[in-house]
Amino acid sequence: MSQKSKRTQLTWQGGMAFTVEQDGHSFLIDAAEDNDGKDQGPRPKALLLSSLAGCTGMDVVSILKKMKITGFTFSLQVDAGMTEKHPKIFKDVVLWYRFEGKDLPLERIRRAVELSENTYCGVSEMLRKAMTISTKIVVNGEEI
Repeated sequence: MSQKSKRTQLTWQGGMAFTVEQDGHSFLIDAAEDNDGKDQGPRPKALLLSSLAGCTGMDVVSILKKMKITGFTFSLQVDAGMTEKHPKIFKDVVLWYRFEGKDLPLERIRRAVELSENTYCGVSEMLRKAMTISTKIVVNGEEI
């Protein structure tokens, strides 16, 4: 395996649960009780949304730091619609970037989000090939 490759190791724990070993960390994934699981961890499909949010969120924070923008709080919400038929997949995703703070530079915030989504976030780029991803930016309770 090359240095640029990634590896994730799963070990079945019984039922529908698996221990995941990834990047030196360990966590459990499981199915809901109505799917023969015990709800001991997140679902694999939902982790795609967490990966997307984590990737773009880290980018945005890094970009804003380089722009010397401070004094804000930031959260990111991902809403995803699903198809009705199997295999059920995400068909559309809305990323809600939410910022709070005094005198925040709106155009620089827009630019940071745009750079993440169109240049830096590999998860966004991969998922965009399979679904529609749209963006909403909210600053101090107002969508910009």
